[in-house]
Amino acid sequence: MSEPDQTPPLLDVQQLGKLYRVGGWLRPKHLRALHDASFTLGHGEILALVGESGSGKSTIARLCVRLEAPTSGRILLDGRDVLHEERGHATLAYRRRVQMIFQDPFGSLNPARTIGQHLERPLLLHDKAKTRADLSARVHALLDTVGLVPAPEVAAKYPQELSGGQRQRVAIARALAVEPDLILADEPVSMLDVSIRADVLNLMLDLKEKRGISFLYITHDLASARYVADRMMVMYAGHIVEAGPSDALLEKPLHPYTNLLLSAVPELEGSFARGLPARSGAPALVDPPPGCPFAARCPDVTDICRRETPRPVSLDEGRVVRCHLYPEPSRTRSE
Repeated sequence: MSEPDQTPPLLDVQQLGKLYRVGGWLRPKHLRALHDASFTLGHGEILALVGESGSGKSTIARLCVRLEAPTSGRILLDGRDVLHEERGHATLAYRRRVQMIFQDPFGSLNPARTIGQHLERPLLLHDKAKTRADLSARVHALLDTVGLVPAPEVAAKYPQELSGGQRQRVAIARALAVEPDLILADEPVSMLDVSIRADVLNLMLDLKEKRGISFLYITHDLASARYVADRMMVMYAGHIVEAGPSDALLEKPLHPYTNLLLSAVPELEGSFARGLPARSGAPALVDPPPGCPFAARCPDVTDICRRETPRPVSLDEGRVVRCHLYPEPSRTRSE
């Protein structure tokens, strides 16, 4: 009998939380941007993180790439707790393995530098090139990889000479320069024309298949998430309210908020879209009331929803949901 696979996931996020101090010193308050987020991301997997603006998606990305420090929780990379490693060399090594692509492909590029210079910087910083000829060859190879040809001509251009889709490909090439294991892609196609979004998404799929690169794909667009992601997580008001394999989650959503998202996407409407009304009541992130954060908008709300915050419940087929419609097994037995 074979031993079970003990290999840890590439990324293991455990009960991650983030509070921001808001208001004055006399009456300080705290904005809870992220509440006990837990998930794993495997090698060569694309995991989509879906939700409305302000749901906490980008906060997770900034914490995972270590642009900010969490208030609580752990981040493990191949089983190592990266938050307790010393800054300096360890941070540089982590940044080599974990890269980020931002939403605005132009804002992330310096208009005074050529495309080639943008790609040279990470190669030099991480000692990926020993000679000038090697550096130039690696820059051209990166541009070839993301489909920007002829590479020598593109390398000599400036960001403002490229289209939005081409600039985003440059951002991907820059992330690839250090040969990462994981790329955090924060709304990478939201500012691009619909006609070229598929090109960038196909590039992500190609990098996953050919290089085994994992992606945490952050988006508000369920259609693009379905197109690229092996699994999905749905966020609302700093909570991961549902997670599971993409097909299963879209064909049979469990959380009322997931249903609300699906009903707002025409190409995803069907037997699984319940057409929930978009009720008023934005979630309170500063000093939130007790109970489920979605209670004010939920058509299935009950008294317990207003009293207690639901905890994650694991179901069949890798599904996880935070909703009182799916009580914890211990609670079901006691009742």
